[in-house]
Amino acid sequence: QVQLLESGAGSVQAGGSLRLSCKTSGYTARRKCVGWFRQFPGKEREGVARQNEDNEIFYDDSVKGRFTISQDSAENMIYLQMNDLKPEDTAMYYCAAGLKSGQVCYLGRAAFAYWGQGTQVTVSS
Repeated sequence: QVQLLESGAGSVQAGGSLRLSCKTSGYTARRKCVGWFRQFPGKEREGVARQNEDNEIFYDDSVKGRFTISQDSAENMIYLQMNDLKPEDTAMYYCAAGLKSGQVCYLGRAAFAYWGQGTQVTVSS
């Protein structure tokens, strides 16, 4: 059974930094597709960053240059380093891993098979 568990929730002032972590268990794919998504109240979950099986990384334009996705395969961890945070980054953040059958690794909700429970990030002005 695959499980993803996020940590790193917090409240910071604008311009501050947070690092979100996601511990994966039971996900044994040698080449991994992983991603981070966020959801604003009343809105659909949207993609923030993804790293594919060839370590190619893609960011949403809204976070490019501020957020960094990374993995530690030996520790089964996925990270999202968030710098220069803005109030509009306030959202619930979710990690995702593994592809649904027939999907390719792209920054879309439909691609991913496994999800964490979410962790709240709040940025005040």
